[in-house]
Amino acid sequence: MGAAVRDSQRAQVYDAEMLVRGVFERADEFGTRTVEVLGSQVTLPIERKFASVESVQSYVNRVLALNWVRAQWERSETPILVRARAGAKAAHYEADGAVLAVPLHVHGRAWALRELVILHELAHHLDPDHAETAAHGPEFCGRYVELAEGVIGPEAALLLRTTMYSCGVRIT
Repeated sequence: MGAAVRDSQRAQVYDAEMLVRGVFERADEFGTRTVEVLGSQVTLPIERKFASVESVQSYVNRVLALNWVRAQWERSETPILVRARAGAKAAHYEADGAVLAVPLHVHGRAWALRELVILHELAHHLDPDHAETAAHGPEFCGRYVELAEGVIGPEAALLLRTTMYSCGVRIT
């Protein structure tokens, strides 16, 4: 096995995600779902939140069973096990064993138990060749935006894509 592929845009992807999550949080907090994206008024859909590992597991199973997901990515046939992650760090995906680990609570908030975070981890799972692609490379970003568009809605995908571009992220 060769050297690991450099994950050169990881920080930019996380920066973009943090900005997008902030927009969704403000929309929830203030009840104003209309935002301006590149001069267009966009009404954000509701981002699902989860109460438990079991609810995340059910959601992941449903997303992987969607016809368009099955048609697009062969790895959607590989089931994922969702487990709680010890500590307060980010959610992560373990390719060996197809495990999605989510922290349940950080300072009284279940920040990782939200749809954008889970779709991010699913985009890792759907990578057909983990060893040959950067974890947060252009291919990953393309899968992530496509999942956001098909599952949350085109408005969420537009916000995610444009925010990624403005943070210097490449998407294929």
